[in-house]
Parts: sequence; C-alpha cells; structure tokens
Amino acid sequence: MSVTVDVVVIILSILALWKGADFLVEAAARIAVRFGISQLVIGLTIVAFGTSAPELVVSVLAAARSQADISVGNIVGSNIFNLGFILGTVALLRTIKTSSPLVYRDGLVLIAISGLLLFFMRDLQLERWEAGVMLAGLLLYVGFLIFKKQEDAAEELPEGEFNKWDILRLLGGLCAVVVGGHFFVESASDIARLLGMSEWVIGVTIVAAGTSAPELATSLVAAIRGRHAISAGNLIGSDIFNILGVLGVAGVVAPMSVHPGAMSSLYMLGGLMVVVVLMMRTGWKISRLEGALLILVSLLRWILDFS
Repeated sequence: MSVTVDVVVIILSILALWKGADFLVEAAARIAVRFGISQLVIGLTIVAFGTSAPELVVSVLAAARSQADISVGNIVGSNIFNLGFILGTVALLRTIKTSSPLVYRDGLVLIAISGLLLFFMRDLQLERWEAGVMLAGLLLYVGFLIFKKQEDAAEELPEGEFNKWDILRLLGGLCAVVVGGHFFVESASDIARLLGMSEWVIGVTIVAAGTSAPELATSLVAAIRGRHAISAGNLIGSDIFNILGVLGVAGVVAPMSVHPGAMSSLYMLGGLMVVVVLMMRTGWKISRLEGALLILVSLLRWILDFS
C-alpha cells in the first residue's frame, strides 16, 4: 500500500472515529435515561467495552500466537495512553468534572486491579487460573454496576427522547469507532515501517495509541458535549476492562510469559492510576493544569520507548 493511500485511509479513519463517537455518546446518554441507568454506568460498561474492542482483538490474537509481550504490552501501553495522553488532552481542552462514585468506587477498583495484576505478574507469568480470577472479577464488577443503578445528580440530560433508532445509532457508532481504529492502526504502522521504525517501537507506541483511538474520539466528543460522566467513565471503564477482560481472555486462551523489562511499565501504570484517582478527588475535577501534567508524563514515556 502506497504512502498516499495510507494517508487517505488515516484521514477517513479519523472521520469515522469522530462521527461514530458522536452517534455513540448521544445514543448511550438517551439509552441511560430511558432505562434508568446513570450515564456514568453506561460509560463504564457499554461505551468502555465497545471502544476496547481493538485491544481485545490485538491482545487475544497475540496470545494465541504465543506473542505474550505484544499481548500484555498492548494493554499496558493502551492503559497508560488512556490515562496519560487521552485523559490529559480532554482535560486540557475542557475541565472534566468527577463524582464520588467515580472516585471512591471505580477509581479504587482501578487501583486494586492494578495491584492484582502486579501480584500475578510478579513471576513474569500469567497463568490460566489467574486469568480466570480476573474474568470473574470483571463479571462481579459489571453485575454490581448494573444492579446498583446509582444516579449521578451532576449528569446533564441529553437532548431529545429515546427511540428505537438510538439502539441502531449505538451499534453503528461502536462499529464506526472500532473499524476506524483498526484501519488507523494498519495505515499508521505501514508508514512507520517505511520510516524504519522497529516492530517493538511500533507496538508500544503506534499500536497502543491506535487501539486507543476509539477511546480518544469518544471521550473527547463526550467532554465537548458536556457528558463528563461518559467521558471519564469511558476511560476508567476501558482500563478496567482491558486488565480484567482483555488480559483475562488472553490468559485463558494461552498462559503468558513476559520479558523482565515489562515490570517497569507495569509499575508505571500502577503509579499513574493512583495519581489520576488523586487528581479526580482534588476539587472533584481534573483541571487543565493536571491535564497538561498527564500529557507530559505520556510524552516522557514515549521518549523513553523510542530511545
């Protein structure tokens, strides 16, 4: 595929991501109101799981091919990208309001599962039974969210009322962001290879960023439209799903052993999760300054990866 074609595909992929995210966010908000579920819960579940589909495909296929470093590295890299660059970019453009459930329930779950992942990976391996525990944890978490049906008073009601087309808009939006993310990764990787970048650098930077493109588009659109619960919930939910769901499925498909160097990235991810939760608690928002700091951390990590 020529560079010109790759550039055209990247532009079309970005358009698909943006428009798909627009449909996804508004449809999800109306569905939440219709069924009495908070927009935060919708962001943490349906939206988050849908935008994490690229990570699921990449990591499970890599695990099946005995490429554990790619499988685990994609998730660790994507999660750091979500909480660093994406959350930081959204906050830099528009301050993100947070809430008590997001901090004390979902934020603490995020910290707890990062500790669980570090514990399981202490021997540089993820066994099938450990992956099974992670999947069970995901089911418990989602079940609690659905049955709790906790409302968030700070939520802004969407324009218009729910109708049957909103379900099609939701599914169409999910398909658009997933397909757009896939072609973005493929074309960007082609250009990177032509520039002489190694497969490892491509994996931990472009692939990780590309599989997070749906999260970027969805959270950015949600924040611009005032859907703070969906915007933040999408990123927190995606990280939870990536660890418990994606690595859980990948680990059940095949036990995984990773390079010793992976531990430094795992520690960085755990530390970043703690920092983000603290930021969400201070003033019940993530300010523009905090967003800039998160972007800086993400850029420094990329520099280290390239070096």
